[in-house]
Amino acid sequence: MMTKKWMKFKRDFENFKTACIPWEMKIKEIESHFGSSVASYFIFLRWMYGVNLVLLCMILGLVVIPELLMGQPAGTIPRKTVPRGEQATAMNYGVLSEFGGTLKYSLLFYGYYNNQRTIGPLQYRFPLAFFLCGIGVFGYSLIVVIRTMAKNINESTADGDDDNFTFSWKIFTSWDYLIGNPETADNKFASITTSFKESILDEQENIKEENIHLRRFLIVLANVLITICLGGSGYLIYFVVQRSQEFKKLDNPSWYQNNEVEIVMNLLSMFCPPLFETIATMENYHSRLALKWQLGRIFALFLGNLYTFLLALINDVNSKLEEEVLIKNTTMLLISSLNNGSSINGSTSTPFIHPADMPRGPCWETDVGIEFVKLTVSDTQMTYIMILVGDFGRAVIVRFLNYCWCWDLEAGFPSYSEFDISGNVLGLIFNQGMIWMGVFYAPGLIVVNVLRLLSSMYLQCWAVMSSNVPQEKVFKASKSNNFYLALLLLVLFMSLLPVAYTIMTISPSFDCGPFSGKNRMYDVLPETIEKDFPPFITKVFGYVLNPGVIIASVLLMVLAIYYLNAISKAYRNANIEFKKKMQRKRDDEKSKRNNTVSTNELMSDLEELLPPSVRYGIKKETEEKADEIYLKPNTNNETISRPGKLPLPVKNGPKLTITKAPIQSEVVTTLSTKKLKVNAMRPQPGRGRGQTS
Repeated sequence: MMTKKWMKFKRDFENFKTACIPWEMKIKEIESHFGSSVASYFIFLRWMYGVNLVLLCMILGLVVIPELLMGQPAGTIPRKTVPRGEQATAMNYGVLSEFGGTLKYSLLFYGYYNNQRTIGPLQYRFPLAFFLCGIGVFGYSLIVVIRTMAKNINESTADGDDDNFTFSWKIFTSWDYLIGNPETADNKFASITTSFKESILDEQENIKEENIHLRRFLIVLANVLITICLGGSGYLIYFVVQRSQEFKKLDNPSWYQNNEVEIVMNLLSMFCPPLFETIATMENYHSRLALKWQLGRIFALFLGNLYTFLLALINDVNSKLEEEVLIKNTTMLLISSLNNGSSINGSTSTPFIHPADMPRGPCWETDVGIEFVKLTVSDTQMTYIMILVGDFGRAVIVRFLNYCWCWDLEAGFPSYSEFDISGNVLGLIFNQGMIWMGVFYAPGLIVVNVLRLLSSMYLQCWAVMSSNVPQEKVFKASKSNNFYLALLLLVLFMSLLPVAYTIMTISPSFDCGPFSGKNRMYDVLPETIEKDFPPFITKVFGYVLNPGVIIASVLLMVLAIYYLNAISKAYRNANIEFKKKMQRKRDDEKSKRNNTVSTNELMSDLEELLPPSVRYGIKKETEEKADEIYLKPNTNNETISRPGKLPLPVKNGPKLTITKAPIQSEVVTTLSTKKLKVNAMRPQPGRGRGQTS
């Protein structure tokens, strides 16, 4: 009883752990109705939400909360005060919607934070913490992405080869007999049905025949058209960003002029993926392969658009740096003149200037952070509008107007929409890329992203169950999650490059941010090593940062990667060869068995065609041969007595010998390749003890 209670407790505890996983039941329900490919997106979205929660805790704990608790209060220094000329409109909705006014001089952006080397009674080294936190965001993201990819690979390889007897396994082992909830049973039934559709599609793709020359021509044509679209979108974004710099010089720009870049990028992200999908129908790929090609093309579109946007931003930053030099000189002259005036009057105190009246530099870091926040917010708004209008509104029209329309709205135009896997996945990945790039210039951006992911999970789960229909070609996700993670890893690397460029190359603003007053942002590291560590540590870091040591380390890592990659390929090839040998052996055994069965069936069919007298003669001859075989003395000069006329085929098999039973009342059976001995002593009715039966 205690064993049964313990087993029941473990089963209930496992169910409890599953119930504690966020949105697990919602994702299972979606998977049962729409397949594993759609569910893989929501699993990926949940994973991204968990990663961003960790990044949020890191930024709040190391940057935002120390500044709030130990930094100077808002309004005491210029970087934390709204300028006098902007105070009248600082709280207007139009200004706040552009993240200007009060929001621009808040904790959301880089320019708010102070550049004091240590703050508070704990002597917290804030610029160093800000720098290391920015690097730690990329480091943690890199580690968790690679670790998750390795875990997925181990799980996929541990399952073994499941391509044999696919339908037999699904028929006889799919149902879970522990299900007691009717709703769960319905979901399980839908899941099994969907899995059969996935397997049927895979089988159809394996036996499909087509014209290879026409197929190649259509593939080349599709890639040419998509390349033209990619080049056109990149040129359009570059042109719009260049024109936006002219709009900023206007005294009263319109709403469209302020948001033209975001509008154009969102429109391209909205209309280019469906255009790519339409062009991709010419290629006639398998659905899983078509999804990967679609993801790759949309990835190239987003990456090209993002880097075009960044190049235009760098041009804007360079122009602001020139403007900053003039403002810096003006500010220094003002301060020196005030100091000289006070010394002439004989006063030792510096004249007070209100922080709101102090001349300000452009603070290009805050402007870059504002652009990333505006892109994130506008992308979120556009996504939600498309869900409510494009999916839900379309479903409402089809549902309620189908009865009074001229044609069948469900079967024809517009019909219910399918869930766009590629567009949603790439949107999620590139939104995360903007977070990685923008969080260094806008620490509050991570809060916006966490709220976005949380609301997206609920809204998209509701939309996919209420407004979408399963795809016509349902396919298994296979290793789609790892493909998503590979794209995310590439975006992480591409996001690191602009941040590293600004840290190592561009001078920080002189009057805003934690690195103001330094030539480069990374100067905070040598400064900390020089002032806070013993002198020999400085020498060690000098030796480590020597170009010769760095080049040698890079070469060593490259050689190690090449060696490990070669070993991995060798293991993979050996595994493939082993699987082929097992398959060949299995096929040989199957062919031998089939040949034996077919030969026996053929001989029996031929015997049925003979006259009865001939059949009787063949049967009698077979029995006589069998008698000769069984009456032939064996190696021990003993004969096998056999009751009846049933032929026992022991000519090439083991010999059967019956000996006198031992004293013990038991049966011992020993089988060898040449002889089968049976030692038995079992009293029969009417016989004495010890006689053989």
